[in-house]
Amino acid sequence: MGQGPAHHAGEDPQGLTRAAAGAPDGRRVVNAGATNSHQIAAAAACLACDEPLEGNYFVSTYPPFSAWTRAALPEVHRLLQAPAAARQDEPLGLYVHVPFCVKRCDYCYYLSYADKSAADIDAYVDAVLAEAQLYRRTAALAERTPTFVYFGGGTPSLLSAREIERLLRGLQHVFPWARVQEATFECAPQSVTQAKLRRLRELGVTRISLGVQELDDDVLRLNGRVHLVRHVERAWEAIRRVGFDVVNLDLIVGLVGQTEATFSRSLDRVIGMQPECVTIYQLEIPLNTPLYRALHAGALPQAPANWDIKRARLGRGLAALEQAGYTVRSAYAAVRDPRRHRFVYQDEQYRGADLLGIGVASFSYLAGLHFQNVTALDAYLTLVRQGQFPLGRAYALTDDERLTREFVLQLKLGVADAAYFHASFGTDISQRFAEPLRELTQRGWLTVDAGGVRTTREGLLRVDRLLSAFYPAHHRGIRYT
Repeated sequence: MGQGPAHHAGEDPQGLTRAAAGAPDGRRVVNAGATNSHQIAAAAACLACDEPLEGNYFVSTYPPFSAWTRAALPEVHRLLQAPAAARQDEPLGLYVHVPFCVKRCDYCYYLSYADKSAADIDAYVDAVLAEAQLYRRTAALAERTPTFVYFGGGTPSLLSAREIERLLRGLQHVFPWARVQEATFECAPQSVTQAKLRRLRELGVTRISLGVQELDDDVLRLNGRVHLVRHVERAWEAIRRVGFDVVNLDLIVGLVGQTEATFSRSLDRVIGMQPECVTIYQLEIPLNTPLYRALHAGALPQAPANWDIKRARLGRGLAALEQAGYTVRSAYAAVRDPRRHRFVYQDEQYRGADLLGIGVASFSYLAGLHFQNVTALDAYLTLVRQGQFPLGRAYALTDDERLTREFVLQLKLGVADAAYFHASFGTDISQRFAEPLRELTQRGWLTVDAGGVRTTREGLLRVDRLLSAFYPAHHRGIRYT
């Protein structure tokens, strides 16, 4: 299903703690002149240029994945063998990729397989649990316990109730969930059953994310979805009957065949269902998708919506949610009660929390080091069976890159807090990013005050497009994945 709210772990690319510099109190002081101001101002100005329909839009981390290399993998091995006593109190998340689907949706660019048997899935669960054990035996993770967990895909709900129990109990045996504040499990409407949901609830899952996308059968069919509206209705009844702390429903603006009327009707029905959270994504057309190939073959029934249409539709959607009593909490999501309905997985990552990704193609972030597993299933299974970490590529961030990473990710939540960045990095973000901030505030997309940098509503609607203005020159204009 590949909803990927914050991580893009499992994205198909064909589709060591460093010593802090400077401050005696342990803050990471970064060089405010680390980037060329004229180049950055020019990059910010270019954000008003024509936008291509194709390619990636959603930014889930920094630096771009295409900058990660195999040459950096020795850094990962050094990190894993370093005692982590200084990081015992740091939040740690687990991401588990379940790369199986009934059918790959036309717009999906996540790594997934639609031709695997029950035996194949069993073998994969074995490998995931074995990989978790490999990490548990390292000095860096031997004593760490997770505070948030996320099962993404693919379609995690495609697992049988027996496989769900084996996977979750096995992970809890390796990494106990005593401190887990939130455990999210992605579900597709067609594969949800009450038996699976009961098992998930009993095993500690607190948050369900259901991929609705649209409540119009014709639009769903045009985009290669395997579910219909009746499957959503059945899944929703089962989810509410079992009872979870938070349920998120996903919608997408810009789907092939979607109109203002179909989207408005879908959103009205979703609001009437009163989920705790509603997430609305803007359709992307990445280069490795059936949708991209159909577009270039002239096989689509109508031209895809452009970015102006998608932004306007998203803006109306967020306004409708606010009118219904929801609070907009990010560029994509609104919640009924912001005091109770946090998204811990996203909030913690955007403030630098560690994340251990398990499963084929999964991404990790530990102590300022990005790394990704190999993206071929056979290679992943072989390496894990040999007792090796199934690593594919990595990137070791400098302190300045860590600052940039957290700054751009927090802009997606609507605010980058000045006090947080001063306490964490010893940096005044209004000075560090002065040139792009000047350009983007003039366009009405950001505001800057003593409290920090805020994204306006117009800025939120295009926020992922703005973020590269804050990158150093060598990370702008390169391929995302």
